Amino acid sequence: MESTEFFSKHFEERPIMAIFRGQSPARTVELCRTVWALGIDLVEIPVQSEVAIPSLRAAIAEARSSGRIVGAGTVTTLEQLREVKQLGAMFTVAPGFADDVARESARLDIPHLPGVATATEISHAVRGGFRWLKAFPAAQLGTGWVRAQHGPFPSVKFVATGGIDADNAADFLASGCGAVSIGSAFTSGSDLAFLDNLK
Repeated sequence: MESTEFFSKHFEERPIMAIFRGQSPARTVELCRTVWALGIDLVEIPVQSEVAIPSLRAAIAEARSSGRIVGAGTVTTLEQLREVKQLGAMFTVAPGFADDVARESARLDIPHLPGVATATEISHAVRGGFRWLKAFPAAQLGTGWVRAQHGPFPSVKFVATGGIDADNAADFLASGCGAVSIGSAFTSGSDLAFLDNLK
């Protein structure tokens, strides 16, 4: 499925993606079950090193058995992209925009969410056919950055990622983000009542 269609479909009702970095395979599966029960469709398992592959593999296996979706994050090379595709990742996420990874994701028919932090990067990604972009690091960029970028790029949908929690998630959605990525709120045992306000 093409990237824009994929992310638009899965963020339509619940504009949240869960990120589980650095968790054991068993804990990753437990967290996946928790967020799926909350109605969150998309789960990202970052694979910044080979150490994370067992957790991604466990999450993918659990997703297959329950009809859910797991993607791989921090995919920055062609080798990583091909590996996670072979493992069964349903989408990929990157901290920045790399032409070769973007082109190969299209060839492999795996939806890709590239990261951006400047107008130049956004322009480059848009020219590459992407409309959903990861705004990273969102907490440092701020909600004002999101509003400012929507001036020249009104068709772009940002997924605010990096430092998003119970205190600022709603603000990023109100600033025009299409979705938010949340990690520590799930892994730290925080009160998840705030999720009910993220529509």
